[in-house]
Amino acid sequence: MTETILVTGGAGYIGSHTCKALSAAGCLPLTLDNLVYGHPWAVQWGPLIVGDMTDPAALDRLFSEHHPKAVIHFAAFAYVGESVDHPSKYYHNNVVGSLMLLDAMRRHDCRNIIFSSSCATYGIPDQVPIPETHLQSPINPYGRSKLMMEQIIQDYGHAYGIRYAILRYFNAAGADPDGQIGEDHDPETHLIPILLQTVLGQREHTDVYGTDYDTPDGTAIRDYIHVSDLANAHVLALKFLLESDQNLCTNLGTGQGYSVMDVIHAVEKITGKPVSYHTVGRRPGDPPALVAKADKAESILGWKPQFQNIEDTIQTAWDWHRGRHPQSGSSRS
Repeated sequence: MTETILVTGGAGYIGSHTCKALSAAGCLPLTLDNLVYGHPWAVQWGPLIVGDMTDPAALDRLFSEHHPKAVIHFAAFAYVGESVDHPSKYYHNNVVGSLMLLDAMRRHDCRNIIFSSSCATYGIPDQVPIPETHLQSPINPYGRSKLMMEQIIQDYGHAYGIRYAILRYFNAAGADPDGQIGEDHDPETHLIPILLQTVLGQREHTDVYGTDYDTPDGTAIRDYIHVSDLANAHVLALKFLLESDQNLCTNLGTGQGYSVMDVIHAVEKITGKPVSYHTVGRRPGDPPALVAKADKAESILGWKPQFQNIEDTIQTAWDWHRGRHPQSGSSRS
């Protein structure tokens, strides 16, 4: 592949890793990012256009000048708690903004989109591992915004010939194994970087939300998928769209769940340092377990996660957080 690919949100965590994977596959990733949460230092494999998908004139200029073959659409607000407090912000950005992007694609005859969706569309599952056929019943505006866009994209596919791959992520984790990029959110809400910030003395402790779940150790279980594996799945999904006449909706996960305490113990093993943590009550709406049924992506895309062990994933995150992460003092800013 030698195509130009528009990556919305390409200065963010998963987007920047996907840009690296696209470049390795011979594509030119063109990042569109408003830098509300993204970082210029993360855009290393193609041009950065600072702009917003809610600006039709900017989108028209971009499509007219660069003629992307496909769009990989990451740009979204993604804090679940904030979405409950500020649903307008989430629906305007995640839904209205995405609609404006889709309409720009139509105006410029760009027919391929890979959409960053989420296991949050399933809500509280009644079956684990969760198959793609599970009822989608999200319990917060963030999850609903993702489900709305899944449905809208499918409608655009039927009516306007938009080809799509909808990828439902489980818990993205880890960092680029080469150490060039990694996770840097503000505020940080993901468990592994919070634990690493705790052992580095950047936090006093980590809160463990709930110890009374119906799980082996009472803490919630999640499926942690390495960010580089996610990035590679997007490249395979792009190849699938460009070479077949089919659309795709699939989970991206390992099929293996780890509890919060499992992750704490793994962090302590990798770092050689104890984790200071406090147990607190459950957060409303947190399911006991979210684990992907992950065989569909392998059968259709030939995708299989290379990082199957949580310790290997944590090792890449640890290398990033104590090395080139901006807070470490040795990375770009």
